[in-house]
Amino acid sequence: MQIKQSVKLKKPLIHCITNPISINDCANMVLAVGAKPIMAEHPLEVSEITAVSKALGVNLGNITDNRMKSMLISGRIAFEKKIPQVIDLVGVGCSKLRLDYAKKFISECHPSVIKGNMSEIKAICGIKSNSKGIDVGACDIVTEQNSDESIEMLKTLSLQTGAVIAVTGVLDIITNGTYTYLITNGCEMLSMITGTGCMLTSLIASYISSGNILDSTVLAIALMGICGELSQNVKGTGSFRTELIDNMFSISDDMLIKKIRYKSKLQ
Repeated sequence: MQIKQSVKLKKPLIHCITNPISINDCANMVLAVGAKPIMAEHPLEVSEITAVSKALGVNLGNITDNRMKSMLISGRIAFEKKIPQVIDLVGVGCSKLRLDYAKKFISECHPSVIKGNMSEIKAICGIKSNSKGIDVGACDIVTEQNSDESIEMLKTLSLQTGAVIAVTGVLDIITNGTYTYLITNGCEMLSMITGTGCMLTSLIASYISSGNILDSTVLAIALMGICGELSQNVKGTGSFRTELIDNMFSISDDMLIKKIRYKSKLQ
């Protein structure tokens, strides 16, 4: 709760390089939790923008040459200045261009958080995945019953990269190689509007500005799932999108504690 309140109090500047499909919703999600978004992506200015920001979020959805160039510039600046950063591995399971680029970004920029679905994470690990476009393949879905093998793979990736690994899905897994959290909050409607994964990346960026990378990532993922649950009793997907942002803005600490469903594992 301290992280959540600290972001509201300090209003950190969060630099998001995301895609035009979701850019407005990402900015509004950052604002909803009390931070300040800046969505700069021109290669000639992003180094200055990142340097004065408190966190960086980059997203591989709908990539272009300019956006790829800008993300690398910003990622290198963030690493140099010890600014927390998160990369969202959108589509690396179905595109060699994105996969090669993501590996280059991770190698050169050393992100604090690496986020993706299980198909995307398996691709990064060099394991055959079964992605369905940018979505997780049915054979890759993680459940509480088959999670142990996946957790070991994620812990290894975390220790290799120095990043917190965040896998999103019906079961969310977050690990820093030592501590692992399994979160089961969420609802089907989160997958029925575009950009909720991108919004989550921006939310993670907002909270890791606190410097507490693991707990901030757990907080962001739990909040997205809980706010999805609170928003689903609506007429349709358009109303759900509005309710999702409203609930992110208004959710109380007591509601978060009441609704969160998680397990933690050590080693």
